[in-house]
Amino acid sequence: MSPLLLFSFVIGYFLVLLAVAWYTGRNSNNHSFFIGNKNSNWMLVAFGMVGTSLSGVTFVSVPGAVAKDSFAYFQITLGYLIGYLMIAYILLPLYYRLNLTSIYHYLSTRLGFKSYKTGSSFFILSRVLGATARLYLVVNILQEAILNSFDIPFWATTLIILVMILLYTYEGGVKTIVYTDTLQTSCMLLGLIICVVYMLTQMNLGFTESLAAMSQKGYTKIFFTDPNSKLFFIKQIIAGAFITATMTGMDQEMMQKNISVKTLKDSQKNVLSMAAVLIGVILLFLFLGGLLYLYAEQLGVTAIGDKIFPTIALNHMPPFVSVIFIIALISALFPSADGAITALTSTFCIDIIGIQRRADLSELQQKKIRQRVHLSFAAIFLLFVMVFKWINDPSMIGLLLKIAAYTYGPLLGLFTFGILTKRSVNDSLVPYICMSAPIICFLLDNYQKLIFGSFELGLELLLINGMITFAGLLLISKKKELS
Repeated sequence: MSPLLLFSFVIGYFLVLLAVAWYTGRNSNNHSFFIGNKNSNWMLVAFGMVGTSLSGVTFVSVPGAVAKDSFAYFQITLGYLIGYLMIAYILLPLYYRLNLTSIYHYLSTRLGFKSYKTGSSFFILSRVLGATARLYLVVNILQEAILNSFDIPFWATTLIILVMILLYTYEGGVKTIVYTDTLQTSCMLLGLIICVVYMLTQMNLGFTESLAAMSQKGYTKIFFTDPNSKLFFIKQIIAGAFITATMTGMDQEMMQKNISVKTLKDSQKNVLSMAAVLIGVILLFLFLGGLLYLYAEQLGVTAIGDKIFPTIALNHMPPFVSVIFIIALISALFPSADGAITALTSTFCIDIIGIQRRADLSELQQKKIRQRVHLSFAAIFLLFVMVFKWINDPSMIGLLLKIAAYTYGPLLGLFTFGILTKRSVNDSLVPYICMSAPIICFLLDNYQKLIFGSFELGLELLLINGMITFAGLLLISKKKELS
């Protein structure tokens, strides 16, 4: 299909987003930027967060991994359910009781100011790395499918995408993102369903017949029972629970949308309904992955991993499906990037430089600082996307989960210690504990064969990281003195 025609659809889609942003961002202020005036509709937030949770990496990497790991990813998804229950009934009541704008302020009230700064800093690190990895994957596909034809360099493509995101998040923030995420999630899911239906039709297969064909190839295996394998189902389910609890429940980007809902009850409904939808959507992505490999075999296509979906959608499907794929891909990209930049801006402004604590700053001055920070994070995103281009990892979903294991572990330890114990910590030592835990995990991961033999560490590295942080905090703590 003509790259120029594909590009015109991309521009048209962006103009729709810009119109939504203009409409929703009118008369916005700092409060609406950070938490949407605590007046977001819970159903819109829930549906939009499906897109944010999935991202372009899920859209491409989860189907691509089916040939290697079968449906093992669904084991992690089962763990997600446990994680969302933890968020709904442990974390959200805490956040609403304290009426938080930034969830990391809890660490200040419970553990101390340096603990608060440490938690915020780890979120910034994890979200910058995670969001730019997701952004890189989708930009790279757009580059190969469209922009190479115009001789536009990769860095310029990334810059164009970031400018697009800035244009519709610059004023409205969370207030705008709640609506744009809903639109983008709708487009992503529509694209997913159309691609599935098209391949089933072309292969003349029904749903049951396609599952039987996948089963013959070994694609549909869900539960792995070897305790030494990193895919062992107990490891994967436990890891999925804590990945969700940390990457959603202890993540400002995800939680600022939840706490933008007016009441705790509605926010809980949002989380639980999103969990139910997410399970169905991920099953559909895995089913899509099996279909892609069946269809690729029929066509003689040899692409695997992250390459298979773009290759088939852009080169072996009709033009209208190619357009739908590109729109769906962008719809998967924008929710993960726009929310990340907005959340990072919120965290840096509120937690790191503390603009809301400064009585000497007017609302207008705070807004100017916030806008400069917003632009700065866009520049940081550009830099890190170029770093991922240089790394060029073949499976971004694996890299993303590894990044999460290292960077969210200290957050898991901090929040768990604060919630489960009544002890007070030596606040000045907390940053050193939180920096030491990922280093120990890095050594465990890299020398695991020497230490554990045939036993493989997988996604449970996140839990180990959190446990090391928790143990370290215990060592530098004492019983809280009664006042």
